Amino acid sequence: MRRWRRRIGWTTAVAVLVAAYWKLFRPRMLNWGTTPADIARPLPGDSLLPDPGAESTMAVDITAPPDAVWPWLVQLGQEQGGFYSYEWAENLVGLGIHNADEIRPAWQDLAVGDTVRLGRADRFPDATLEVAEFDPEESLVLRTPDDPTWWVWSFVLDPVDETTTRLLVRSRIRLPETPVVRIASLAALDPVSSLMTYGMLQGIRRRAERLART
Repeated sequence: MRRWRRRIGWTTAVAVLVAAYWKLFRPRMLNWGTTPADIARPLPGDSLLPDPGAESTMAVDITAPPDAVWPWLVQLGQEQGGFYSYEWAENLVGLGIHNADEIRPAWQDLAVGDTVRLGRADRFPDATLEVAEFDPEESLVLRTPDDPTWWVWSFVLDPVDETTTRLLVRSRIRLPETPVVRIASLAALDPVSSLMTYGMLQGIRRRAERLART
């Protein structure tokens, strides 16, 4: 009887922890820095994947005008400015990321249809996104080149006042149909993608604020 009580106790504790993660912690993790209005509002790129299996929206306020934030977004990519997140973590899997601390004119030529690399071409030849929408100093939308698209990554700049810009980043993903695979994918991807996006937002903020000061 005591053994069964112990098992029931552990099962109940695990169930409570899982429920707390999915209902309380996970929504906050996926939507760090946002308001309910940020989460609900339509953003550029939403129409490219109208019924995603998973979505996150994260935001940060940057003490800089949009023209000090935008150049950092334009030069995103493994072969260019990196992703301004935790470089050491990205390179644990050999992505070959090197985050730039300066704006390079050679990396500022970007247009719809261009390719943005996520990792080294020799190791990850298919790890690419393409520019789907490009509105200077307002929004940049990247998507996987697959048909149908399985990932859309949107960056939106909202001027708050003359010296402050709100940067929103939304990720929409198409998940496998199998329920078990869907849950496993979310359990594995959510913490990693949220942490790396948080790091990217902080990295862009530091760089943009430094650029605005100079």
